[in-house]
Amino acid sequence: MLRCPSYRISEPTRQLIAAEPTRPIAAASATIVIPATIANAGERATRRFVEFFATGFRNEHTRTAYLHAVTRFFTWCDRHKSSQLADIDPLLVAAYIKVLGKHVQEPTVKQHLAAIRVLFDWLITGQVVGTNPARAVSSPKYVVKDGQTIALDAGQALKFLDSIDTSSVVGLRDRALISVMTFAFARIGAAVAMRVEDYYPDGKRWWIRLSEKGGKRHEIPAHDTMEDHLNSYINAACLRSDSRGPLFRTAAGCTGRLTERPMTGTDAWRMIQRRAARLGIKVRIGCHTFRATGISAYLEAGGSLESARTMAAHVSLRTTKLYNRSDYEGQGKRED
Repeated sequence: MLRCPSYRISEPTRQLIAAEPTRPIAAASATIVIPATIANAGERATRRFVEFFATGFRNEHTRTAYLHAVTRFFTWCDRHKSSQLADIDPLLVAAYIKVLGKHVQEPTVKQHLAAIRVLFDWLITGQVVGTNPARAVSSPKYVVKDGQTIALDAGQALKFLDSIDTSSVVGLRDRALISVMTFAFARIGAAVAMRVEDYYPDGKRWWIRLSEKGGKRHEIPAHDTMEDHLNSYINAACLRSDSRGPLFRTAAGCTGRLTERPMTGTDAWRMIQRRAARLGIKVRIGCHTFRATGISAYLEAGGSLESARTMAAHVSLRTTKLYNRSDYEGQGKRED
Protein backbone atom coordinates (compact mmCIF):
# COMPACT_ATOMS: atom_id res chain seq x y z
CA MET A 1 0.00 0.00 0.00
CA LEU A 2 1.14 3.53 -0.79
CA ARG A 3 0.83 6.38 1.66
CA CYS A 4 0.22 9.42 -0.50
CA PRO A 5 0.50 12.99 0.85
CA SER A 6 -1.20 14.81 -2.04
CA TYR A 7 -2.94 14.46 -5.39
CA ARG A 8 0.31 14.68 -7.34
CA ILE A 9 2.03 11.35 -7.88
CA SER A 10 5.74 12.02 -8.05
CA GLU A 11 8.00 10.37 -10.64
CA PRO A 12 9.96 8.38 -7.99
CA THR A 13 6.69 7.10 -6.60
CA ARG A 14 5.46 6.19 -10.09
CA GLN A 15 8.66 4.27 -10.66
CA LEU A 16 8.18 2.38 -7.41
CA ILE A 17 4.65 1.47 -8.41
CA ALA A 18 5.83 0.25 -11.80
CA ALA A 19 8.75 -1.70 -10.34
CA GLU A 20 6.89 -3.48 -7.53
CA PRO A 21 3.16 -2.93 -8.01
CA THR A 22 1.90 -5.44 -5.46
CA ARG A 23 4.30 -4.62 -2.61
CA PRO A 24 3.20 -2.15 0.08
CA ILE A 25 5.04 1.13 -0.47
CA ALA A 26 5.53 3.73 2.26
CA ALA A 27 6.05 7.41 1.47
CA ALA A 28 6.56 10.40 3.74
CA SER A 29 2.94 11.04 4.65
CA ALA A 30 0.43 8.78 6.37
CA THR A 31 -2.58 10.81 5.19
CA ILE A 32 -4.10 8.35 2.71
CA VAL A 33 -3.23 4.71 2.11
CA ILE A 34 -3.27 3.53 -1.50
CA PRO A 35 -4.08 -0.20 -1.82
CA ALA A 36 -1.89 -2.18 -4.20
CA THR A 37 -4.93 -2.94 -6.39
CA ILE A 38 -5.42 0.79 -7.01
CA ALA A 39 -1.70 1.41 -7.49
CA ASN A 40 -1.56 -1.39 -10.05
CA ALA A 41 -4.24 0.37 -12.11
CA GLY A 42 -1.97 3.34 -12.75
CA GLU A 43 -1.78 7.03 -12.03
CA ARG A 44 -5.35 7.91 -13.02
CA ALA A 45 -6.76 5.35 -10.56
CA THR A 46 -4.36 6.44 -7.83
CA ARG A 47 -5.22 10.10 -8.29
CA ARG A 48 -8.92 9.36 -8.35
CA PHE A 49 -8.65 7.30 -5.14
CA VAL A 50 -6.82 10.12 -3.36
CA GLU A 51 -9.33 12.71 -4.56
CA PHE A 52 -12.21 10.57 -3.31
CA PHE A 53 -10.97 10.52 0.27
CA ALA A 54 -9.45 14.00 0.24
CA THR A 55 -12.50 15.85 -1.09
CA GLY A 56 -15.51 13.55 -0.88
CA PHE A 57 -16.27 13.74 2.85
CA ARG A 58 -17.02 16.56 5.24
CA ASN A 59 -17.25 14.25 8.21
CA GLU A 60 -13.86 12.95 9.31
CA HIS A 61 -15.36 9.90 11.04
CA THR A 62 -17.09 8.82 7.82
CA ARG A 63 -13.90 9.35 5.85
CA THR A 64 -11.92 7.21 8.29
CA ALA A 65 -14.56 4.45 8.37
CA TYR A 66 -14.83 4.27 4.57
CA LEU A 67 -11.06 4.30 4.12
CA HIS A 68 -10.76 1.41 6.57
CA ALA A 69 -13.55 -0.48 4.78
CA VAL A 70 -12.15 -0.23 1.26
CA THR A 71 -8.59 -0.88 2.45
CA ARG A 72 -9.76 -4.07 4.14
CA PHE A 73 -11.61 -5.09 0.98
CA PHE A 74 -8.65 -4.55 -1.34
CA THR A 75 -6.33 -6.32 1.10
CA TRP A 76 -8.65 -9.33 1.02
CA CYS A 77 -8.75 -9.21 -2.79
CA ASP A 78 -4.96 -9.13 -2.94
CA ARG A 79 -4.73 -12.16 -0.66
CA HIS A 80 -7.07 -14.01 -3.01
CA LYS A 81 -4.90 -13.26 -6.05
CA SER A 82 -7.25 -10.56 -7.33
CA SER A 83 -4.93 -7.56 -7.28
CA GLN A 84 -6.22 -6.03 -10.53
CA LEU A 85 -9.33 -3.87 -10.74
CA ALA A 86 -10.43 -5.87 -13.78
CA ASP A 87 -10.52 -9.01 -11.61
CA ILE A 88 -13.13 -7.57 -9.25
CA ASP A 89 -16.63 -8.66 -10.23
CA PRO A 90 -19.95 -9.09 -8.37
CA LEU A 91 -19.10 -12.68 -7.41
CA LEU A 92 -15.88 -11.55 -5.73
CA VAL A 93 -17.62 -8.74 -3.85
CA ALA A 94 -20.39 -11.12 -2.76
CA ALA A 95 -17.82 -13.62 -1.52
CA TYR A 96 -16.09 -10.91 0.49
CA ILE A 97 -19.36 -9.72 2.04
CA LYS A 98 -20.21 -13.30 3.01
CA VAL A 99 -16.82 -13.79 4.67
CA LEU A 100 -17.01 -10.40 6.38
CA GLY A 101 -20.42 -11.26 7.81
CA LYS A 102 -18.87 -14.14 9.75
CA HIS A 103 -16.64 -11.77 11.70
CA VAL A 104 -18.61 -8.54 12.15
CA GLN A 105 -22.22 -7.54 12.73
CA GLU A 106 -24.72 -6.55 10.04
CA PRO A 107 -24.35 -2.74 10.43
CA THR A 108 -20.62 -3.03 9.79
CA VAL A 109 -21.20 -5.23 6.75
CA LYS A 110 -23.67 -2.68 5.36
CA GLN A 111 -21.17 0.13 5.92
CA HIS A 112 -18.37 -1.76 4.17
CA LEU A 113 -20.56 -2.57 1.18
CA ALA A 114 -21.69 1.06 0.98
CA ALA A 115 -18.07 2.22 1.01
CA ILE A 116 -17.16 -0.16 -1.84
CA ARG A 117 -20.18 0.96 -3.85
CA VAL A 118 -19.55 4.69 -3.61
CA LEU A 119 -15.83 4.27 -4.33
CA PHE A 120 -16.52 2.33 -7.54
CA ASP A 121 -19.14 4.92 -8.54
CA TRP A 122 -16.42 7.54 -8.13
CA LEU A 123 -13.99 5.47 -10.19
CA ILE A 124 -16.63 5.12 -12.92
CA THR A 125 -17.14 8.89 -13.19
CA GLY A 126 -13.36 9.25 -13.38
CA GLN A 127 -13.30 6.77 -16.28
CA VAL A 128 -11.10 4.36 -14.35
CA VAL A 129 -13.55 1.43 -14.52
CA GLY A 130 -16.65 0.82 -16.59
CA THR A 131 -18.98 -0.91 -14.13
CA ASN A 132 -19.62 -1.08 -10.41
CA PRO A 133 -19.29 -4.71 -9.22
CA ALA A 134 -20.80 -3.89 -5.82
CA ARG A 135 -24.12 -2.63 -7.20
CA ALA A 136 -25.42 -6.13 -7.88
CA VAL A 137 -24.58 -7.38 -4.37
CA SER A 138 -27.44 -7.38 -1.86
CA SER A 139 -26.90 -5.68 1.45
CA PRO A 140 -27.82 -7.68 4.59
CA LYS A 141 -31.15 -6.79 6.16
CA TYR A 142 -30.86 -5.12 9.52
CA VAL A 143 -33.65 -3.40 11.43
CA VAL A 144 -32.86 -1.59 14.68
CA LYS A 145 -35.73 -1.73 17.15
CA ASP A 146 -33.96 -0.89 20.40
CA GLY A 147 -31.10 1.47 21.14
CA GLN A 148 -27.78 -0.24 21.76
CA THR A 149 -25.90 2.60 23.46
CA ILE A 150 -25.70 2.30 27.24
CA ALA A 151 -27.41 5.25 28.89
CA LEU A 152 -27.19 6.29 32.53
CA ASP A 153 -30.31 7.38 34.34
CA ALA A 154 -30.64 10.97 35.52
CA GLY A 155 -29.38 10.19 39.01
CA GLN A 156 -26.32 8.36 37.73
CA ALA A 157 -25.50 11.18 35.32
CA LEU A 158 -25.67 13.79 38.07
CA LYS A 159 -23.56 11.57 40.32
CA PHE A 160 -20.96 11.32 37.57
CA LEU A 161 -20.84 15.10 37.15
CA ASP A 162 -20.70 15.69 40.92
CA SER A 163 -17.82 13.24 41.26
CA ILE A 164 -15.51 15.42 39.16
CA ASP A 165 -13.00 17.39 41.22
CA THR A 166 -13.49 20.98 40.05
CA SER A 167 -10.65 22.48 42.08
CA SER A 168 -8.58 22.50 38.87
CA VAL A 169 -9.28 23.95 35.44
CA VAL A 170 -8.98 20.45 33.96
CA GLY A 171 -11.79 19.22 36.18
CA LEU A 172 -13.91 22.21 35.23
CA ARG A 173 -13.20 21.47 31.57
CA ASP A 174 -14.23 17.83 31.88
CA ARG A 175 -17.44 18.69 33.71
CA ALA A 176 -18.32 21.33 31.10
CA LEU A 177 -17.67 18.95 28.21
CA ILE A 178 -19.82 16.18 29.72
CA SER A 179 -22.55 18.74 30.39
CA VAL A 180 -22.60 19.77 26.74
CA MET A 181 -22.92 16.15 25.64
CA THR A 182 -25.65 15.47 28.22
CA PHE A 183 -27.81 18.58 28.22
CA ALA A 184 -27.33 19.62 24.58
CA PHE A 185 -27.42 16.02 23.24
CA ALA A 186 -24.17 16.87 21.44
CA ARG A 187 -22.13 14.37 19.47
CA ILE A 188 -18.58 14.25 20.74
CA GLY A 189 -17.20 15.36 17.36
CA ALA A 190 -19.37 18.48 17.44
CA ALA A 191 -18.58 19.20 21.09
CA VAL A 192 -14.78 19.09 20.80
CA ALA A 193 -14.96 21.17 17.59
CA MET A 194 -16.57 24.10 19.43
CA ARG A 195 -14.76 27.41 19.62
CA VAL A 196 -15.12 29.83 22.51
CA GLU A 197 -17.37 32.01 20.36
CA ASP A 198 -19.74 29.07 19.89
CA TYR A 199 -21.03 29.72 23.40
CA TYR A 200 -22.65 33.13 23.26
CA PRO A 201 -25.44 35.29 24.77
CA ASP A 202 -28.56 36.20 22.83
CA GLY A 203 -30.99 38.30 24.80
CA LYS A 204 -31.41 36.87 28.28
CA ARG A 205 -30.20 33.40 27.36
CA TRP A 206 -26.92 31.79 26.47
CA TRP A 207 -26.74 29.57 23.41
CA ILE A 208 -24.34 27.03 21.99
CA ARG A 209 -23.50 26.47 18.34
CA LEU A 210 -22.59 23.00 17.09
CA SER A 211 -21.21 21.95 13.71
CA GLU A 212 -23.07 18.74 12.96
CA LYS A 213 -22.81 16.09 10.26
CA GLY A 214 -22.75 17.38 6.71
CA GLY A 215 -21.40 20.77 7.81
CA LYS A 216 -24.76 21.83 9.28
CA ARG A 217 -24.68 24.47 12.02
CA HIS A 218 -27.01 23.74 14.90
CA GLU A 219 -27.88 26.29 17.59
CA ILE A 220 -29.74 25.51 20.81
CA PRO A 221 -30.31 27.36 24.11
CA ALA A 222 -28.05 26.35 26.98
CA HIS A 223 -29.54 24.36 29.84
CA ASP A 224 -29.15 26.16 33.19
CA THR A 225 -26.79 23.50 34.58
CA MET A 226 -24.73 23.44 31.41
CA GLU A 227 -24.57 27.24 31.42
CA ASP A 228 -23.25 27.25 34.97
CA HIS A 229 -20.62 24.60 34.15
CA LEU A 230 -19.47 26.37 30.98
CA ASN A 231 -19.23 29.76 32.69
CA SER A 232 -17.18 28.32 35.55
CA TYR A 233 -14.78 26.63 33.13
CA ILE A 234 -14.38 29.56 30.75
CA ASN A 235 -13.78 32.04 33.57
CA ALA A 236 -11.24 29.81 35.30
CA ALA A 237 -9.40 29.14 32.02
CA CYS A 238 -9.51 32.83 31.01
CA LEU A 239 -10.84 31.98 27.55
CA ARG A 240 -13.15 34.95 26.97
CA SER A 241 -10.49 36.96 25.13
CA ASP A 242 -9.70 34.10 22.74
CA SER A 243 -13.06 33.86 20.98
CA ARG A 244 -11.66 32.07 17.93
CA GLY A 245 -9.73 29.53 19.96
CA PRO A 246 -10.92 26.00 20.78
CA LEU A 247 -13.31 25.79 23.71
CA PHE A 248 -12.20 22.41 25.03
CA ARG A 249 -8.40 22.23 25.13
CA THR A 250 -5.88 19.54 25.95
CA ALA A 251 -3.91 19.63 29.19
CA ALA A 252 -0.12 19.90 29.28
CA GLY A 253 0.75 16.55 30.83
CA CYS A 254 0.07 16.46 34.54
CA THR A 255 0.70 20.18 35.04
CA GLY A 256 -2.99 21.07 35.24
CA ARG A 257 -2.48 23.77 32.60
CA LEU A 258 -4.34 23.89 29.32
CA THR A 259 -2.67 24.15 25.92
CA GLU A 260 -3.97 25.93 22.83
CA ARG A 261 -4.72 22.62 21.09
CA PRO A 262 -8.29 21.31 20.88
CA MET A 263 -9.27 18.02 22.44
CA THR A 264 -10.12 15.12 20.16
CA GLY A 265 -12.83 12.52 20.54
CA THR A 266 -10.15 10.08 21.67
CA ASP A 267 -9.01 12.50 24.38
CA ALA A 268 -12.58 12.77 25.64
CA TRP A 269 -13.08 9.00 25.57
CA ARG A 270 -9.95 8.41 27.64
CA MET A 271 -11.02 11.06 30.12
CA ILE A 272 -14.41 9.39 30.56
CA GLN A 273 -12.79 5.99 31.03
CA ARG A 274 -10.55 7.34 33.80
CA ARG A 275 -13.37 9.06 35.61
CA ALA A 276 -15.73 6.09 35.25
CA ALA A 277 -13.06 3.81 36.74
CA ARG A 278 -12.58 6.13 39.72
CA LEU A 279 -16.32 6.22 40.31
CA GLY A 280 -16.55 2.44 40.10
CA ILE A 281 -18.95 2.25 37.16
CA LYS A 282 -18.99 -1.40 36.10
CA VAL A 283 -20.50 -1.10 32.61
CA ARG A 284 -18.37 0.21 29.76
CA ILE A 285 -19.52 3.71 28.91
CA GLY A 286 -18.18 6.18 26.38
CA CYS A 287 -18.79 9.63 24.93
CA HIS A 288 -22.04 8.64 23.24
CA THR A 289 -23.37 7.45 26.60
CA PHE A 290 -23.98 11.04 27.66
CA ARG A 291 -25.78 11.99 24.45
CA ALA A 292 -27.97 8.92 24.91
CA THR A 293 -28.43 9.76 28.60
CA GLY A 294 -29.60 13.30 27.86
CA ILE A 295 -32.06 12.28 25.15
CA SER A 296 -33.41 9.36 27.18
CA ALA A 297 -33.87 11.48 30.32
CA TYR A 298 -35.59 14.20 28.32
CA LEU A 299 -38.07 11.75 26.79
CA GLU A 300 -38.73 9.99 30.09
CA ALA A 301 -39.46 13.36 31.70
CA GLY A 302 -42.22 13.96 29.17
CA GLY A 303 -40.34 15.90 26.52
CA SER A 304 -41.76 15.62 23.02
CA LEU A 305 -40.14 13.34 20.50
CA GLU A 306 -40.09 16.10 17.88
CA SER A 307 -38.30 18.52 20.23
CA ALA A 308 -35.76 15.85 21.10
CA ARG A 309 -35.19 15.16 17.40
CA THR A 310 -34.57 18.85 16.74
CA MET A 311 -32.18 19.23 19.65
CA ALA A 312 -30.27 16.09 18.70
CA ALA A 313 -30.15 17.14 15.03
CA HIS A 314 -31.54 13.78 13.94
CA VAL A 315 -32.90 13.48 10.42
CA SER A 316 -35.52 10.90 11.36
CA LEU A 317 -37.83 10.49 14.33
CA ARG A 318 -37.08 6.78 14.21
CA THR A 319 -33.50 7.49 15.26
CA THR A 320 -34.66 9.57 18.21
CA LYS A 321 -37.11 6.86 19.29
CA LEU A 322 -34.18 4.50 19.84
CA TYR A 323 -33.21 6.59 22.86
CA ASN A 324 -36.59 6.19 24.61
CA ARG A 325 -35.88 3.77 27.47
CA SER A 326 -39.21 4.20 29.25
CA ASP A 327 -40.79 1.11 27.66
CA TYR A 328 -38.40 -1.47 29.05
CA GLU A 329 -36.41 -2.15 32.15
CA GLY A 330 -33.05 -1.24 30.67
CA GLN A 331 -32.06 1.16 33.40
CA GLY A 332 -31.84 -1.56 36.01
CA LYS A 333 -29.00 -3.18 34.06
CA ARG A 334 -26.80 -0.13 34.30
CA GLU A 335 -24.80 -0.26 37.48
CA ASP A 336 -22.87 2.47 39.20
